[in-house]
Order: sequence, then C-alpha cells, then structure tokens
Amino acid sequence: MIAVISPAKTLDYKSPLPALHPTRPHFAEEADTLAAAAAQLGEDKLASLMRISPALATLNADRFRNFAEGPERPALFAFAGDVYTGLEAKTLDEPAVLFAQDHLRMLSGLYGLLRPLDAMRPYRLEMGTRWAPHKGGSGSDKLTDWWGDRIAKRLADEVEAEGSGAILNLASQEYWHAVDGKLPPAIRIIAVDFREGDRFISFHAKRARGAMARWMIEHGITDTDAMRGFDSDGYAFDAEASTPTQWRFVR
Repeated sequence: MIAVISPAKTLDYKSPLPALHPTRPHFAEEADTLAAAAAQLGEDKLASLMRISPALATLNADRFRNFAEGPERPALFAFAGDVYTGLEAKTLDEPAVLFAQDHLRMLSGLYGLLRPLDAMRPYRLEMGTRWAPHKGGSGSDKLTDWWGDRIAKRLADEVEAEGSGAILNLASQEYWHAVDGKLPPAIRIIAVDFREGDRFISFHAKRARGAMARWMIEHGITDTDAMRGFDSDGYAFDAEASTPTQWRFVR
C-alpha cells in the first residue's frame, strides 16, 4: 500500500534534520522547468494567480528567480502545514522514515510526486493554479493540464513496484485531481473521509490525514484493510457510513 498526501504552503527549512541521505525527485527536471517559467511572471502576476499578498508574492518570485541556488531539504521535513503537524515527522525514528520512503508519497504542483527523502527547494505553486508554462497563464490553462498523466503514470509504477496494488488516498481534492481518472483500473483506491460527529471540519480533517499516515508508518502497515484499525486522536472506523472505496472515520 502507498498512502498519498498533499503538500503544505507552510515550510520549515530551519529545524534540525536526521542524519539520512536525501534522494533526487523523479521530476526534478520538470520542477526546474516550472520554476524557470514562474520566474518570468513577476510579483504582480504571481499575486493574482495565487491569490496571495504582495509580500508573499515577492518571497515566491525571489524563490523562483533563484531556484537553482535555493536550499534543499527532504520533503518530509520541509512541509510544515496542518497535515504535517498530524504526521509529526520529526519524532519518527530512522526505520519509520525508511518505511515511509517506500509507502508514502506527496503530490506537488512543482515536483509532481515526492518521496519523503526527496530533496526539494522552497516554493509555492498549488496544483489548482490556472497557469501553465508556454500557455499564456489564463483561460482554461491549468497546471494539471501541463502535468497531464505523468504523475499518475509514475504513481502507478511505484504502486506496482511496491507490490500491493493499493493506494490510500489522504490527499485533498485539489491535489488528487492530478491523478484522478488516470490510474489503471486494477489499482485499488481507498479515499478517507474524517468527520467530527456528522460534520466535516477542514482543519481537523487535515491533521487527521497526517495522523493516519503516521499511524501507518509507525505500525509498518502494508495491508490496506488493516488501516480500518486507525484509532489515533479518538477516531474510529464507521462501517455503516463507509463503502468499499470511501471510508469514513468519526470522532
């Protein structure tokens, strides 16, 4: 089983790192291409496309312009949003991180698909951005169109190599859209829905996705059905509200 999560807007390039060797992202060249194209947009265009403040637009324009010289950090320890608060990667031991390297993937607007130890440079480029290189950056042009089926093919190859034929989808809809409908039908895909009673609360759901990824890693789980036993933070599997492809956990 491979669990798939979203990236985060918040980054951490300062805290101490474990002594583990970083790996090279499969789509490193594509990331360079996207960064070079985004560097040509300028602050005002970035602010408009990403709906961010002028200060954040300046920060990310600088990141893209100086992308090749930017610091590198393993993706698992670079992302720091709500999902990664739930995952608590900094407290994982080395065997757990190495298990994650084989069984956890992060979707990314810039890097496509990342393994936990893949070295990434700081960036902000959401998968839902209505922009693509060489296409004018308006109208129907989308970053997902630029990626096409490349991310899905890579993910399918990694699922085949891993051997289970199963994906646990813990990603947001925005990021899952990059592979939705493009994966081979033979792959078993389980999407997970987290609820507070009968309510969906985004903040709690994000942390729960990270907590479930951590639970999988800590317990070394490779069997998708075993994930029904997830019970961190008071969550429990709701069999009546679940289907074979959509599981619900409630607290």
